[in-house]
Amino acid sequence: LLARGARDVRVLDLAPFPRARPEVTVVRGDVRDASAVARAARGARFIVHAAAALPLSPPAEIHGTTVEGTRVVLAHGEAERVVFVSTTTVYGLHDGDAIDEAHPLRGEGAYARAKIEAERLIEKARDRGRCVSVLRPRPFVGPERLGVFSLLFEWAVEGRAVPVLGEGDNRCQLLDVDDLSDAIARCLEVDAPRASATFNIGAVEVGTMREDLQAVLDRAGHGRRVVGLPAAPLLRALDALHRAGLSPLHPWVYGQLTKTSIVSVDALSRALDVTPARSNADSLVRTFDWYVANQSELRRRPARLDHRAPWRQGALGLAKRCF
Repeated sequence: LLARGARDVRVLDLAPFPRARPEVTVVRGDVRDASAVARAARGARFIVHAAAALPLSPPAEIHGTTVEGTRVVLAHGEAERVVFVSTTTVYGLHDGDAIDEAHPLRGEGAYARAKIEAERLIEKARDRGRCVSVLRPRPFVGPERLGVFSLLFEWAVEGRAVPVLGEGDNRCQLLDVDDLSDAIARCLEVDAPRASATFNIGAVEVGTMREDLQAVLDRAGHGRRVVGLPAAPLLRALDALHRAGLSPLHPWVYGQLTKTSIVSVDALSRALDVTPARSNADSLVRTFDWYVANQSELRRRPARLDHRAPWRQGALGLAKRCF
């Protein structure tokens, strides 16, 4: 936003915001707190609403942050436009051809259900004349965006092989955080009738799981290869670890590892004149390079379930010894 000429950019966040540029005002607060939102958004023309609790958080926290937080943001009537960052988990697990925005919303679990409920609040706000864009991104990666991908990067740095479930010939679409940022900016630039809609967004160039993960291993330079393992017993093991609280992987994450999961970005390209530029492999390698360059600083960050710090691996930390 700063690069595109925006002035008086402010960030509202519950956690400390790392590496904030001096031009950015950081407001510590909770999106569920109307007074905090008012402090951050006072006089603002635009609000980008990306606050959410991760899928492994308690259901009440997920609902409160996503649904009640969205209600609070929409109640702040000063802004001309709001951009809401939703998720493709609203569609549930699917396998096959690229799906568009008309696909039924069958998301399971507290995270997906909360996003769906928040989108319904947005539909009502549009009916009242508000200009609200909804972006449904695929899982996105990039500098300062780690989360589950920190597990892959740690294994690669240590010279481990990386397993895939089955042959790894399925395609699982990702998104580069810069491409998401570009789309958010375009939602604030195009005319309101085009902006006030819902758009999928994900990489256009998507390799197979085996190809995309191998790109990271090749970058690591240890000569290791992606290893295919039987899918059914491993999925049962991941289910058991999740139920026991011994794995940071949510069922939606490992549930799609054997499926081809892709969304169409045609509506985004038509309405916003923007198309994601980076491939899956490009985004993963770029993020891996950032991870390697910042390992010492990342280790000092407190381990918690957000996307800014490496995740504790739980039982997966023991499993990697086999690779």
